[in-house]
Amino acid sequence: MEELVKATLAEAVKSLADKDEAIELDYPDERFGDFSCNVAIKLAGQLGRNPHELANEIADLAKAKLSSQISEISIAGPGFINIRLSDSAILSEIKDEPEQPLKGQSTVVEYSDPNPFKSLHAGHLYTSIVGDSIANLLAVGGADVHRVNYGGDVGLHVAKSLWAMLDFLGGENPDKLSEIDKNKHSEWMSDMYVLGNTAYDKDETAKASITELNKRLYDIQARGDHNSPLAKIYWTTRTWSYEEFDRFYSRLNIHFDKFYPESAVANIGLSIVNEQLDKGVFKRSDGAVVFDGEKYGLHTRVFVNSRGLPTYEGKELGLAQLKKQDFNMTRSIIITGNEQQQYMAVVLKAISLFAPDLANLTTHFTHGIVRLSGGKKMSSREGNILKAEAVLDAAENAAAKLSKHKDERVVLAAVKYAFLKQRMGGDIVYEPEESVNILGNSGPYLQYAHARANSVLAKAEGDIVEFSSSLQPGERQLALKLSRYASAVNMAIKELSPHLLCTYLYDLAQIFNRFYEANRVIGDEREAFRLYLTKIYMKRLGQGLKMLGIEAPDRL
Repeated sequence: MEELVKATLAEAVKSLADKDEAIELDYPDERFGDFSCNVAIKLAGQLGRNPHELANEIADLAKAKLSSQISEISIAGPGFINIRLSDSAILSEIKDEPEQPLKGQSTVVEYSDPNPFKSLHAGHLYTSIVGDSIANLLAVGGADVHRVNYGGDVGLHVAKSLWAMLDFLGGENPDKLSEIDKNKHSEWMSDMYVLGNTAYDKDETAKASITELNKRLYDIQARGDHNSPLAKIYWTTRTWSYEEFDRFYSRLNIHFDKFYPESAVANIGLSIVNEQLDKGVFKRSDGAVVFDGEKYGLHTRVFVNSRGLPTYEGKELGLAQLKKQDFNMTRSIIITGNEQQQYMAVVLKAISLFAPDLANLTTHFTHGIVRLSGGKKMSSREGNILKAEAVLDAAENAAAKLSKHKDERVVLAAVKYAFLKQRMGGDIVYEPEESVNILGNSGPYLQYAHARANSVLAKAEGDIVEFSSSLQPGERQLALKLSRYASAVNMAIKELSPHLLCTYLYDLAQIFNRFYEANRVIGDEREAFRLYLTKIYMKRLGQGLKMLGIEAPDRL
């Protein structure tokens, strides 16, 4: 209905002013109508017209076209056009499903991207949650979605960890790994990385040893070595990391179609850089191969270091090519923290010079970081990180204060919604108590709202009727909000913005709760129709929560 109203107003403007004007509609206070439009005010100055008179002329033309869909058009203030829909028009739309503008598109969504040998921190939690929801929105929009993950199983950070491990184990002694408590594998590897990174920054001898160790690790990958003592340590601890990742994603109810380790793309990236070096995309500098980003208003970055090893940037070229090869994607979305914005800008600019189609189909989204109390930024280099599991555990502890019954569904809803309800891009300060509050704008609040509707329907014994000749005030308000479901989801898909869906669902739940408190459902003479509204409401709330990656329980 919203699109029909826009089209009709645009047609009226074209007829009166011979202008193709994009129509914008607002949702005014319900006392004034269901839609409000200020197009007459915008155009009056350009046309030398009185805005109130112009609004009346536009309204008269629109009313003639929309006679069966509207009950009233009025002019307010200097020229606002207020439109109130008919009850039948509202009811005709509450079963509409979102559009599927992305049908036929193969879309790869890359997110989470933790590095083995390092701890999963709250930033990984944020990326995983927002990436999963964006992938869900794309799927609802009709896209064929492929969820992928990428992580550094080779590189300097691995060498730093292995250096500290060798020191801890007294050399290349893989058998001593069995002495480490299996319940503390992740914690131990995190400690090793911090020790190795500190040594690299402060001890030149250690730095030289780590640099050489980095080369040996690439050689292990190149030879497929699983038998040398160093290789056994590497592959065993690498497996520990992936096992920890699996537990983490399982707890979040998040899955990936493919995980790309850096070792799988390093040689591809190296070949691309060498090939494009000969064609002038890259250049040599102090023994390394760099991309001269300054020519494009960007940073100059190293793609192959002086030891002939691909850097993160070089590996990204291999990853982009491999994703295209594996999924024949028509769209690629990469989601990272804000700190990667300039890094990815350089990578994509380099790709655009030798594979413009690949660069053009790629979009890089960034988000803020999760900060510790007091605003301190996390740093896995220094070891003072807020771990991902710590955030989930904090939500679990906060939920335990409200209920003795432990429910992981509530914990996940609390954390996911707390992250997703905020516009992506800014930083997040996570407040556990606020996130589990069932009386506030929270995931658990929406879960309880869903369970409440299910409880109402479970008590019903009579028929459910889909039609009512006229709507009572509370019914009309709920039905109107339900009629805007498809529009709200369409916008969330278009903008790839889960926070827009969160806002809609919270408003919807509040309206239903007010409706339920003021209007008897079971036992009322309008029970059959009100059950219908309740059924549609529960369906929409459940669908929306699913897009956010949140379970919609029938009971709590």
